[in-house]
Amino acid sequence: MGQAVTLICSASGLEQDPDLTLAAKAFAEAGYQCEAVRWDDPAVDWEQYTANIVRSCWDYSWRRQEFLAWAASVPRLQNPPAALRWSSDKRYLNDLAGRGCDVIPTVWNPDHAGELPVADEWVVKPAISAGSRNTARWATRDEVLEHVRGLRAAGATAMVQPYVASVDYQGETALLFIGGRFSHAVRKGPLLLPDEGVRQDRNSRGDLRVVNATTEQLALARTVLTAATAQLALTAPLLYARVDVVAGDRGPLLLELELVEPSLFLPQDPAAPQRLVGAVAQLRS
Repeated sequence: MGQAVTLICSASGLEQDPDLTLAAKAFAEAGYQCEAVRWDDPAVDWEQYTANIVRSCWDYSWRRQEFLAWAASVPRLQNPPAALRWSSDKRYLNDLAGRGCDVIPTVWNPDHAGELPVADEWVVKPAISAGSRNTARWATRDEVLEHVRGLRAAGATAMVQPYVASVDYQGETALLFIGGRFSHAVRKGPLLLPDEGVRQDRNSRGDLRVVNATTEQLALARTVLTAATAQLALTAPLLYARVDVVAGDRGPLLLELELVEPSLFLPQDPAAPQRLVGAVAQLRS
């Protein structure tokens, strides 16, 4: 088949991911055959592709074991299966904190109010989640603990973090790295509203804009990626990574490190699709 790549999605990702058209166009212009496919399509012959690129597999969080078993069977998968396994459970934050990264304080499965981090408001979410599913912002300890009990009853690990007030007026900053190099940064608007409770239909895509990453944000992002590389014993750069940070009282704090299916915000930076193609080319060099 020659140079051929897949952009791997879920059923909903195939229909809704705004990155797909731009990525496919860039690969085609570079001489690749590029196909957008579902990860769970049994008809796909993964062996025939020079790179299999995990993109918008948005259903992985409720099919995680099936997804990871599939990933382990696919040749030339990017990002690699070990990164997908580690990054798909947010308990990786413990590993990064242990390696010196500035991470938002996180408590896991708290039973009592005294175990909660000091805060005026809190965010509760499952450790395995995507798209803000089963996530909410709460103003009382009782609401936090009720949400935690519900997640645990459903078999999930619950995580509780202070709500960082700066998000309401500064948003979050997503720093995109492609082929191990900084590509661009995007400001994402606030997503969790007070007294809103749990919703499954949040979408922040309409409130996005390119921003200049600060020196401090870039330093934290690179520290996080260095720590992740060491944790995973990687010998080559990840094809992509998104480091989401917020402004704390003493500097930026890591919110999430997205290695599984992050939006790369390709529409926000016209040169980013070509960077992705170039990084794939480097995989074979």
